[in-house]
Amino acid sequence: MVTFLPFPGYRPALKNDERIEYRVSPPYDVIGKEYLRVLQDHKNNVTNLTLKPDIDRRYSGARKELDRMISDGSLKQDTDSFYLYEQTFNDHGITKTRVGLVGILKTEDYGNGNVIPHEETFSKVKEDRLNLLRDMETHLESIFGIFEGFTPELNKRMKNSAKLIYRYMDNQGVDHRYNRIDDEDVIRDITEQLKDQKMLIADGHHRYETALAYSNENANDKKKEYVLTTMVAADDEGLVIWPTHRLVNSEEISEEEAIRTIKSKMDVKEVTQAEMESNLGDWTMGLIFKSGKCFLAKAGDGILDTYAVQETILKGIYGYDEGRSKVEYDAEYPSVKKSMEEGRYELAIVLNDPSLKKVWELSMKGMRMPKKTTFFFPKIWSGFVFYKMS
Repeated sequence: MVTFLPFPGYRPALKNDERIEYRVSPPYDVIGKEYLRVLQDHKNNVTNLTLKPDIDRRYSGARKELDRMISDGSLKQDTDSFYLYEQTFNDHGITKTRVGLVGILKTEDYGNGNVIPHEETFSKVKEDRLNLLRDMETHLESIFGIFEGFTPELNKRMKNSAKLIYRYMDNQGVDHRYNRIDDEDVIRDITEQLKDQKMLIADGHHRYETALAYSNENANDKKKEYVLTTMVAADDEGLVIWPTHRLVNSEEISEEEAIRTIKSKMDVKEVTQAEMESNLGDWTMGLIFKSGKCFLAKAGDGILDTYAVQETILKGIYGYDEGRSKVEYDAEYPSVKKSMEEGRYELAIVLNDPSLKKVWELSMKGMRMPKKTTFFFPKIWSGFVFYKMS
């Protein structure tokens, strides 16, 4: 059972020819330095709250900005509402729309079996986000959860009651449409139908665990038990998962040594790059080396591809866990291909699209997957609505 409620959200009040794109941004952890500068040129952009720590890594200055945005009318507060968040995008030539429902989710320990994680987390990231929550007392960004789904009748009522409040086309061609739902009967039925369901965290593990820690620090404050969450049904036609490919550089391991060791640990077949691209689905992964050599590789039956990559190649050969190599991540294969053509990396590890069914099954068994196992496209953008807890 999960507790998912409407809330009196604070959201942008646009004035003086201001546009919604001046206020919103992708999640804090996927913004490059150049783009961040563009976003922060707009004083009311959410990144001036989420990514402007003080010298001591606290956020008292950002809190003053949030308070200023409320006091000068840059933000306005709704009555209790849910928000319907639609994103229309191109997935390898096919136009799809993903529909998310935004509300607040009661945090609880994973051991209760209601909120299910699927990826590893790291304490350093959570420390920074916890400082943000302590100072802001506001959830500025949403986690992304997957649930089983609503009845067709409730889905229809939700869409009919939704009122469009913002629309924005981003630079990746994603059309964001943000709608408000304030119909009391629809709100009640949403919460009721979610009571008997579980939620898989798709994106935002660090934010969820930070919110839980913050809730435990404030055990007597009911408002601080909840985290801003966007829920998407498992059968939503726009629920797309891309793989995150690995790009490796190491000064210590030669290409010849890496190939020899991989062959000793996996079933490997040398192919052309075109053959690798067309046959990858039958294999665990594709390998592109700096020399241009390409291979298809297969791990043992039942082994998750990202786990095989992490343990067998990144740690076992390149000593990633010992700091002997650097690894970067890229969810778009054309970009990976271009990087290898330019000779920027020693090795690219190309992966298949993850299966939501497999991710769900392994997560229900308590398995935590390596970071960047999944890339849910498009990302849930921030800044459309905030959950203020004080």
